[in-house]
Amino acid sequence: MVDQSDVGRSLAPVTAYVEPRRLRYFLDALNEQNRAYRGEHAAQDAMAVPVPPTYLFCLQMLDNESPYEFLADLQIEPARVLHGEQSFSYHAPVVVGDTLAIVSTVTDVAVKAAGSLTRVVIESNIRNQDGLHVADMFCTIIVRNGVAL
Repeated sequence: MVDQSDVGRSLAPVTAYVEPRRLRYFLDALNEQNRAYRGEHAAQDAMAVPVPPTYLFCLQMLDNESPYEFLADLQIEPARVLHGEQSFSYHAPVVVGDTLAIVSTVTDVAVKAAGSLTRVVIESNIRNQDGLHVADMFCTIIVRNGVAL
């Protein structure tokens, strides 16, 4: 089971490519109509099209050969996991055509609710093909301790 000894553990790195067709599929799924992602300039200069803030999480999952392997590495049963929180901090634009290196680390583990829950925080550092630090992603998962449903 995950505990304080897992703080500092690095997870398998992910390389993600910001591909225009997959981004359009994402935008369609959300019915996202923001002109920044779909405007005329997007068709004329696809390489300057920014991604929506939450798209980084999708890229991390889609381009990971084993997106849930980290749960096994941390000895967490998937049936016990709840997605608690997700946040993003951008330092530079992420645009179509970028190739991103995503490196994730467990930064906090805390037992809560008299031992019935464990909160695990995973921070991901994201750099583009030029090595520029473009974003950080923070994911909190909640692990239900005890009998899985």
